[in-house]
Amino acid sequence: MKFFVNMHSEKNRRRFSMTVTFSVIVFCVLLAAVACGALVLYILTKAGVIGGFNDQLSFGALLSAVFAFSIVTGAVISLLIALVPLRPVNELIMHMNKLAAGDYKSRVVYTSNIGNHKVFAEIKDSLNKLAEELENTEMLRSDFINNFSHEFKTPIVSIAGLAKLLNNASLSEEERSKYLGAIEEESRRLSAMATNVLSLTKVENQSILTEITEFNLSEQLRSCVLLLEDKWSKKNVNLEIDLDEHMIEANYELLKEVWINLVDNAVKFTTYRGTVAISISDSSDTYKVSIGNTGDLISEEDKSKIFSKFYQIDKSHTTHGNGIGLAIVKRIVELHGGKTNVENKDGMVVFEITVPKKHQS
Repeated sequence: MKFFVNMHSEKNRRRFSMTVTFSVIVFCVLLAAVACGALVLYILTKAGVIGGFNDQLSFGALLSAVFAFSIVTGAVISLLIALVPLRPVNELIMHMNKLAAGDYKSRVVYTSNIGNHKVFAEIKDSLNKLAEELENTEMLRSDFINNFSHEFKTPIVSIAGLAKLLNNASLSEEERSKYLGAIEEESRRLSAMATNVLSLTKVENQSILTEITEFNLSEQLRSCVLLLEDKWSKKNVNLEIDLDEHMIEANYELLKEVWINLVDNAVKFTTYRGTVAISISDSSDTYKVSIGNTGDLISEEDKSKIFSKFYQIDKSHTTHGNGIGLAIVKRIVELHGGKTNVENKDGMVVFEITVPKKHQS
């Protein structure tokens, strides 16, 4: 905490120094304008021009002319001086216009020495980071459109093809039943994709956690495993479940969606006859739920992106998915005031979800 306070104070000092710098510049411009006006009056006095005026009106006109000269001089000096400090500002504006136009590869690079000031450097770093995040988001969005189009089109084509085959009157009952089963499976796949998109939209727009109840977290995890029995039994997955009884205050349905997504993900990426391990560790005010699976370990690059929307580790489409499930997991955990993490441990990819025992209203 002390570090962040000091860092915040340092930023304030930088900004204050920039304010003082611009104030000094403005003050110098005013002094220069006054000095020029005084110089003109001095020259006119020495030349005897002012002393020779007996007409008060003419003298007032002269003073007005000198005053106007001072204003023009001050404006010219201000303009010339302002070109230097405003150059990096203009560069920032140009960069923001490029971002607004969709050029997310644009980066701020100052061409003047004043751009090296810590305040301008701070603004530059923030804008470049923003541009980088926008570029990454745009890449993920583009990938999602391609991936989702592929995932969405495949079952539709399958359903259309199978429906066409069903029109064949010579089909046996066994074949007809097989094709109907395939249509049902592909329909469920489409429904799951649509549900994920709707779920992500819902939790992203939700800012307050509602419908808080107290329930048995361990029992909820066991029920989620049973719901996915068909998937893990087909792969002969070895389940290692270490769950004592733990009570928690949370939104039951949202947290259930977290465990279903993570267990389904673990089963999906484990090998045939692989292992899926589920455990809960208890601390003073939080639970840490660990769900791990054997199989290919996760790279450092994937670790930093895996909870991002639309991101998929499997680029070959050999496993069903659309890069939404883990984004939903992260958002739901954040709504509960918890944290998400993924690590490689003991030859397994382990997702760690830390959630408070009691809801903080």
